[in-house]
Amino acid sequence: MTPSKPTADRAYAHVRERLLDGRYPGGELLSERAVATELGLSNTPVREAFLRLQAEGFLRLYPKRGALVVPVTPGEAHAVLQARLLMELFALDALAARGPEAMRQAAETLPQAGNDAPDGASSRRALDVARAFHTQLMRAGGNPVLARLHENLWDQQIRIAAASTAGPGHAADDLDEHAAITEAIRRGDGTAARALLTRHVAAVLHRIGLAGGSALLPPVA
Repeated sequence: MTPSKPTADRAYAHVRERLLDGRYPGGELLSERAVATELGLSNTPVREAFLRLQAEGFLRLYPKRGALVVPVTPGEAHAVLQARLLMELFALDALAARGPEAMRQAAETLPQAGNDAPDGASSRRALDVARAFHTQLMRAGGNPVLARLHENLWDQQIRIAAASTAGPGHAADDLDEHAAITEAIRRGDGTAARALLTRHVAAVLHRIGLAGGSALLPPVA
């Protein structure tokens, strides 16, 4: 391990946390020097962190200028969320086909946020719960291949999910929608759960300021 590795990890965690909770919004230009000063580090570990975050798709580096926080494009958001919704609806339909008791049992495994945050739901907390919730929903569908594909897709859409929970009230809305989906599954109401899940994923587009959420799925003939 190189001597700069621990400090590079620290810089990486610091910047990534702020990318995920919205403190570094899309389109902002980050200064390597400013981040280094904030952390009490030299530029080198921050540069390493920026390179790592560029490889993950969060940043775009411009020599001698800084690092641009890559904004989510409408095309990227639609394509990724459409793929995610199709997988999650398949998992939900597979679960519903096993009957109300299987749905009730699955509902008990779906993570919820709890009430341990007196100052309201944080973006990062909502993001962590969202990943756990949707990952467990895919596992409940019973297809491990799709579940693995979904996990990979979540890594690809982490910037979209982060942007969707960063606005005022958005984290709480996200968690409330999970609770409504869970309750429909607990009741064994596959139709209601399907509609709630579709609206929930479509809401991500509206939360990041993109229209056309209802067009995630093609119209029924």
